[in-house]
Amino acid sequence: MAAAKKAVLGPLVGAVDQGTSSTRFLVFNSKTAELLSHHQVEIKQEFPREGWVEQDPKEILHSVYECIEKTCEKLGQLNIDISNIKAIGVSNQRETTVVWDKLTGEPLYNAVAAPVSPGPSDPVAVVASGSSVPAAGASSVWLDLRTQSTVESLSKRIPGNNNFVKSKTGLPLSTYFSAVKLRWLLDNVRKVQKAVEEDRALFGTVDSWLIWSLTGGASGGVHCTDVTNASRTMLFNIHSLEWDKELCEFFEIPMKILPNVRSSSEIYGLMKAGALEGVPISGCLGDQSAALVGQMCFQDGQAKNTYGTGCFLLCNTGRKCVFSEHGLLTTVAYKLGRDKPVYYALEGSVAIAGAVIRWLRDNLGIIKTSEEIEKLAKEVGTSYGCYFVPAFSGLYAPYWEPSARGIICGLTQFTNKCHIAFAALEAVCFQTREILDAMNRDCGIPLSHLQVDGGMTNNKILMQLQADILYIPVVKPSMPETTALGAAMAAGAAEGVGVWSLEPEDLSAVTMERFEPQINAEESEIRYSTWKKAVMKSMGWVTTQSSESGMP
Repeated sequence: MAAAKKAVLGPLVGAVDQGTSSTRFLVFNSKTAELLSHHQVEIKQEFPREGWVEQDPKEILHSVYECIEKTCEKLGQLNIDISNIKAIGVSNQRETTVVWDKLTGEPLYNAVAAPVSPGPSDPVAVVASGSSVPAAGASSVWLDLRTQSTVESLSKRIPGNNNFVKSKTGLPLSTYFSAVKLRWLLDNVRKVQKAVEEDRALFGTVDSWLIWSLTGGASGGVHCTDVTNASRTMLFNIHSLEWDKELCEFFEIPMKILPNVRSSSEIYGLMKAGALEGVPISGCLGDQSAALVGQMCFQDGQAKNTYGTGCFLLCNTGRKCVFSEHGLLTTVAYKLGRDKPVYYALEGSVAIAGAVIRWLRDNLGIIKTSEEIEKLAKEVGTSYGCYFVPAFSGLYAPYWEPSARGIICGLTQFTNKCHIAFAALEAVCFQTREILDAMNRDCGIPLSHLQVDGGMTNNKILMQLQADILYIPVVKPSMPETTALGAAMAAGAAEGVGVWSLEPEDLSAVTMERFEPQINAEESEIRYSTWKKAVMKSMGWVTTQSSESGMP
């Protein structure tokens, strides 16, 4: 029986999915994209001060080895030979910054992570009104306090015009991206300064740290990153696909500490230890790019939305850079091979998605578990005219309005917790529509459908509401692990591995659940315009004169 199972398996590909709160290793069948086994390890986050978020790089690395070992054990129990694993891909949290000693392999400081709860999951929102200067008076949940002063001093000496950074990188000057965190480490951590002076320091995002360590570390580890991760550093020119000398001079970052930039799909090196010693690491993508690939959004104009604490929307803009007039980011989507073309994406983020459900659970106590919200919303099937704007720390794209605060409006004596639950789900959908409208205005390509993934997509009411509010179908793959799948596809398709075909005719096998709009277009528009009215009412709440109590 075991032999028969092996016969239908075909080559396997593993994927390391390293996120902000956990590490996972997943193994896929390259012929069917079926997930065969996986293991997950939680990662501690450290908060040495308010607004600071750090992680131990050695703990991250250890968790990767542990996940690989445990997954291989599980495959053994399924009578699947781990020698079938032909390649490994890496997907990672994109902006987390690590500096380490290339002679000892020791990190020189904790990994400086992106700010997390209670702030948004991708607080690009430090940029007000689409400008590249931090919003005045923005509260601490908008900014990682550590690098706020760094950004302020940098913004005063931007050469020429404020587009200097954005025109080269597609990103605003913000506390969120790696260059500012690296500048902070160089300014504030003596061990880092000393290692740079002595030519011992290496910098990287989590992918670089992992690939260097897994391919030998101090004994010949490969110091590289891929174009998608490089494009989130604020040091990378997304047109020339190289580290930008002018940007490095502006941030005063020595280019010798930067990793070599490679495509997202090629053999970087071989695993040097553990159960999969000798297996090539041949795929690397930042998590949101990996999800775009895993959702097979290879056509110009295809978009995916990942629903988590916040939402990440990426729209493939093909081989051209589209610069947003509506507060979105321009980023590298993928480059699937050394000789393959680079594809770009527009990215927008909804700050508060799953976080609003958590707020109803932890702050209002109207649900005990996040899953209960679907049951409450189903009981009423409508918000009964109630609208919820979760601007807990200001409004993000496309408004960039730090003065806004959360409101629930349209209440009557008949409104109950079920209507508020329904309104909270609608809020996630309305915010998604606002980002998609901005993308449509920037690209001029209206979407025919939206592909979705992430934990919240298990909520069928949310998915149906999303289809109704966008008035286009919402399409969800039956296999939800799209981020890891994208990294595995890139690894399996690499030259020299060649076990995963990315040809369109070979990608059609994925089964999808489809949610069609069930209301008429007019009703959809009325609900959306009422939401916009509610958003306007949330603005201008916080003024610079406001007292501690929040009273005007």
